[in-house]
Amino acid sequence: VVLRPGESGPELLLIRRGKPPFEGQWALPGGKVKVEEGESVEQAAARELFEETGLRLSPKRISRGVVGIFADPGRDPRGRVISCAFRVQVPAGTTARAGDDAAEAAWVGLEALPKLAFDHSVMVEAALKQGS
Repeated sequence: VVLRPGESGPELLLIRRGKPPFEGQWALPGGKVKVEEGESVEQAAARELFEETGLRLSPKRISRGVVGIFADPGRDPRGRVISCAFRVQVPAGTTARAGDDAAEAAWVGLEALPKLAFDHSVMVEAALKQGS
């Protein structure tokens, strides 16, 4: 959950999914941990953020903003997926570009959030409660 100050208030970094499930829908940047390579969840979050948006943050910086664990059995139609969400604030004017399996990357004002894929709206809500 990456936020930056915007002209009309906080903005959230979203990606438009380029692959199923939820192809074409907006979502938070993210992906899977490379378990076989010994990757930590913080390293995976930093890698996926960079691959999907071009935004480079250190795993250490990401680790300071743990939002929570999301483990509802029905949250992903592909099967059981457990996610760890992080909240990070970046400076105004921070840019992002789509990459990897993201068809688009955009900063969206919190007042204009679209319907999000998976349970990402629950993650955003939890992150915003934590930040207030």
